[in-house]
Amino acid sequence: MSSPRTTPGTAYVTDPAPGHGALRPARSWLHTDAPSLSLNGPWRFRLSPTAHVPADFAAATYDDSGWDSLPVPSHWVLQGDGAYGRPIYTNVQFPFPIDPPHVPDENPTGDYRRHFALPEGWEQAERIVLRFDGVESLFRVWVNGEEAGGASGSRLAHEFDVTGSVRPGDNVVAVRVHQWSAASYVEDQDQWWLPGIFRDVTLHARPAGGIEDVWLRTGYDDGRGTIDPEVTAGPAAFPVTLRVPELGIEQVWAGPEDVAPLTAGPVQPWTAERPRLYEATVSSAAETVTVRLGFRTVEIRGDRFLVNGRRVVFHGMNRHETHPERGRVFDEEHARADLARMKRFNVNAIRTSHYPPHPRLLDLADELGFWVVLECDLETHGFDAVGWAGNPSDDPAWREAYLDRIRRTVERDKNHPSIVMWSLGNEAGTGANLAAMSAWVHARDTGRPVHYEGDHTGAYTDVYSRMYASVPEAEQIGTDGSRAPLLGCTPAQGAHQRTKPFLLCEYAHAMGNGPGALDQYEALVHTHPRLHGGFVWEWRDHGIATTTADGTPYFAYGGDFGEVVHDGNFVMDGMVLSNDVPTPSLHEFKAVVQPVRFSFATADTSGGSDSADAVEITNLRHSADTSDLRFRWRVEHDGVPVAEGELTAPVVPAGASARVPLPEVPVAEDAETWLTVEAVLAAATAWAGAGHEVATAQLDRTAARREAPPVRTPRHWRPAEGAEGTLTLGIAEFAGGSLVRLAGRPVTGPKLELFRAPTDNDEGTSGEVEESDASLAGVSNAELWRRDGLDRLTTRRISVESAPGALRTVDRVSAANSGLWVAVESTWSLEDGEVELRVETAPSRGWSTVWPRIGIRFELPDDGAPVDGAEWFGTGPLESYPDSMRAARTGRFAAGIGELSVEYARPQETGHRSQLRELTLTAGGTGVLHVTAHPDARGRRPGFSLSRHTPQQIARAAHPFELPASSAAHLIVDAAQHGLGSRACGPDVWPEFALRPEARTIRLRLRSA
Repeated sequence: MSSPRTTPGTAYVTDPAPGHGALRPARSWLHTDAPSLSLNGPWRFRLSPTAHVPADFAAATYDDSGWDSLPVPSHWVLQGDGAYGRPIYTNVQFPFPIDPPHVPDENPTGDYRRHFALPEGWEQAERIVLRFDGVESLFRVWVNGEEAGGASGSRLAHEFDVTGSVRPGDNVVAVRVHQWSAASYVEDQDQWWLPGIFRDVTLHARPAGGIEDVWLRTGYDDGRGTIDPEVTAGPAAFPVTLRVPELGIEQVWAGPEDVAPLTAGPVQPWTAERPRLYEATVSSAAETVTVRLGFRTVEIRGDRFLVNGRRVVFHGMNRHETHPERGRVFDEEHARADLARMKRFNVNAIRTSHYPPHPRLLDLADELGFWVVLECDLETHGFDAVGWAGNPSDDPAWREAYLDRIRRTVERDKNHPSIVMWSLGNEAGTGANLAAMSAWVHARDTGRPVHYEGDHTGAYTDVYSRMYASVPEAEQIGTDGSRAPLLGCTPAQGAHQRTKPFLLCEYAHAMGNGPGALDQYEALVHTHPRLHGGFVWEWRDHGIATTTADGTPYFAYGGDFGEVVHDGNFVMDGMVLSNDVPTPSLHEFKAVVQPVRFSFATADTSGGSDSADAVEITNLRHSADTSDLRFRWRVEHDGVPVAEGELTAPVVPAGASARVPLPEVPVAEDAETWLTVEAVLAAATAWAGAGHEVATAQLDRTAARREAPPVRTPRHWRPAEGAEGTLTLGIAEFAGGSLVRLAGRPVTGPKLELFRAPTDNDEGTSGEVEESDASLAGVSNAELWRRDGLDRLTTRRISVESAPGALRTVDRVSAANSGLWVAVESTWSLEDGEVELRVETAPSRGWSTVWPRIGIRFELPDDGAPVDGAEWFGTGPLESYPDSMRAARTGRFAAGIGELSVEYARPQETGHRSQLRELTLTAGGTGVLHVTAHPDARGRRPGFSLSRHTPQQIARAAHPFELPASSAAHLIVDAAQHGLGSRACGPDVWPEFALRPEARTIRLRLRSA
């Protein structure tokens, strides 16, 4: 046995070349009956702090008994409770000096070893191949001491021919993995740096006369399918037979020259809505491979992106592979559940940001139905810090590395019908290497267009793509004849880009509480056919499950592992929390993009929608009709169900509408009457059960009535008694003019509250600021709020007056080192046996920023039975804000105090319920206080939140576990709230939903529950 061959030194670590040795060309990830052996499981493992370690460990006789055991696949930094280093999160920053292609000597290097027995009969194989599906970031492989080669491209598959190295019986495979390499410069995606062998390792026996690769290109036109086959095999493999039993196809090709296109029909097309698959096999005498066919044709016609001749609207998500315990290690059960969750929330598309996922994920996408933009493993965003100097995208030394990455991306996944577009990568600037990648794709696959957002001028891509364009900018892009300049384009280039389909590869940054204005983007795609929707950033938070020193569990983000440089909680930007819980923003997305639209109509054109006698059902789907849906209705009086039934609706084709009569709606005389219609699944699917709600709408059928204005009893006010004076008004007790008890419970307040714990969007400075807005470019709203002291308001009481059955106080609220103030007049009175509170606020002149809220806060100390829940009539069941109201419906709801808030990874504003009518606070399931909320003079209803912490306490906590112990519940009734926006990475709150300082009135009735 020869000694291990080694590369002198470690120069290969900084070589941009993608691989060496017996590395095989890229090919499809195929389902085959040829023998294979999984090498997943426990491996011997040793971690060194540097790459400068002898490679003697690769020898078959090396004694590794002193090494640790590590599972493969896994990331070593997520094993051993920190014994093997810690994860690092960066969005743009490189966690090493920008000195391409060099990396530091401090380069964690993991050595792996395991034994395997060569299965019986494998010595008859023509070739034995060792396959790695994912290794971060650079690795070398030895088998029985013989070096097979090395490779980089962390999320790409690599196969090595080890035929000459394996032997009957016991064998040893050794792998050296370097955390940092030249490849790290082109893998600067917004995610955790997680080194190790994190995808499957498999040994394949390639039979003599086997089939090396297969590509069954498909097309669809007017009920008929086409199959354009490509079979890669040696002469000994022929004859080769294609079989599609369901279509009666059995085509024998005697030799490579006989392989030719064929027609299949009639067939049902593949779409993301009805993902019809046909099983095909391609067989030689030695091997059978199975491919699932989906018949569809992708084309760009003018400025339309079409599949099977119909325009596609992407209601998509950017999807990373991430799990709080496993990192990017694939778990099929979890992935299937995740995709099923997407389908239940009306997600129809995935951009695989920013690398190819595990290949089984694409099998699931084919099966469940998604439009997929498959992205190459490429990003060089960190070069932005040096003005893009040295960016590999335009450096000839990196050309082959770029081409290797796109080849391995396309070749591995080319058979999947769900993939409708290839993407060259993300945020890698621009340059000749990207253009070369595009040219290769266009030559290799004429059936799918090429995407890359960084090609702003459209020099080498087929669609116009942007990220975080504002609503006005997106509208200008979609408008014919618009001459508005486009980012990075000359007028001529801009005109050229407007001839292409447009998509937002990233928009609506879903970080923390938000985003807002999803419905404004959605409205554009129905107005401007050039606009094809987009992909929300992003699907899931990337929190890593860990614990504090005392064992308290939490989800960690950037900086929690002591990183030298990091990007904080920017990695917590998903519509699903790290623990699989959908956020309210995902419910909002579902409501905004629902594929069936309801419009209420009346035969009498003079009538309003409140007198509608029909509902117009519009099918917004790509191609599926509504035969899979049932349509239900129900009527509620003040949130209490009184009638329900099913609508008799015709089958509505895609793109069509049908008017359906509404039932006779029982209208209450003394209650609000709400009609709700729903589209639900008629039968169970692979992703949801029968009865799952797909779309819904509400109609207010309340009988016309005028709310009586409050009776203002004439009062003869006089100065109240001194500070020790007490007063009782029904259930309210006062001392010195201040509330001390309500319904027999201690209470303090109401205190003016203008502050909310800043959301991630409040803290953001990204995106455009409208001229009519009160925000400042480059300065976060949260910074302005803190500057103006909204988080530290103090009160000076100006007067306390009383009258029979009434009490009035006037306060001036302001902050230290500020000349700005708000006048607050609070009037308590007994009206019809109940306590009424009327709070009127008026700001001074000089406020120059938006406010987060205008509300009043009550503190309810724990007194025997703590306030622990709420029942309310208003909108719900989840939180809602002015620019995020589409998922809110009017009804009667109940929740515990903990359920009223979302546990975002960084504590922030949460839990606001809009348009409150009635609220009952509960303790141990028993009502303790009932609140009736009246609209103001303009008909605007208040909202409420109930929490165990104040906004100030929440704002001071960086993680949920840092919130202090609570001894009270805090009820805030808001006259108004500022919108959410997307300014963490996108546009600010739209002016219509921005809260400017203004006078407001809150009017409540309180009684014992």
